[in-house]
Amino acid sequence: MRLLVVEDEAALADTLEKALREERFAVDLARDGNEALFKISHVDYDAVILDVMLPAWDGWSVLRQARALGRRTPVLMLTARDTIDDRVKGLNLGADDYLVKPFALAELVARVNALIRRSYGGAPPTLKVGDIEIDSAARRVYRTGGPVNLTAREYSILELLVRARGRLVTRSMLVDHLYSEDIAVGSNVIDVHVAALRRKIGSNIIKTRRGEGYIVDV
Repeated sequence: MRLLVVEDEAALADTLEKALREERFAVDLARDGNEALFKISHVDYDAVILDVMLPAWDGWSVLRQARALGRRTPVLMLTARDTIDDRVKGLNLGADDYLVKPFALAELVARVNALIRRSYGGAPPTLKVGDIEIDSAARRVYRTGGPVNLTAREYSILELLVRARGRLVTRSMLVDHLYSEDIAVGSNVIDVHVAALRRKIGSNIIKTRRGEGYIVDV
C-alpha cells in the first residue's frame, strides 16, 4: 500500500518514512502544502498522513482543496493542538481521523491500517481466500495454518489483490499502489513477483487476464 506523508519537520518526516517502510508501506514525502496538493491530485494513494501546520498552504487548506477536487483518499490529520474546535474543523473538512502530537508510532500504523480497511468497504483485519489467510494487522500470511515467507512486495501485491477480490487489478494499478516515487520499476517486475507468489501460495489463487492484469475471484 502506498502512503503520502506530509510533514515539514525533517526529523519527524524521516522517522515516519522509515517506520512506515519497515511496516511494508511504500512512502512518498511532501514538505509543504503545495507539494502535498499536487501529489494528492495526481496519485491514488491508499492514505495520506497530513500535518496541520505546513509552509505555503496549511493542512486544512490542502484537505479542503483535495476534497473540492473530488479526491476521496483517506486522510489522517496530525496536529499539536488538541482542542475540540480543531478536531471538529478537520472532520467537517473531510478528514477521516485525527492524531495529536506526540504520538506512538504503533498507534499511527494501527490507525492507517484501519483507514485503509474502511476504504475497502470495512474489510476485517484477517482476510481469507481459499486456504490462504492474511493477517493485515501483523502483515503476515498463512497457508493451511502454516506461515508463508513472502517478501514485502509479494505481500503487498497479495493483500491488494485480495482486498479487490472480484475486480480486475491492472499492472499499472499495482505499480501505482506499491512503489514510491523514488523507485524505478521495470516493465516485467509485477509479473516476476506474481510468479514468485504463485510458487508460494499455489497457482489457483491469482488469475491472469492476458494483456489486462490480475484478479482474485475464488
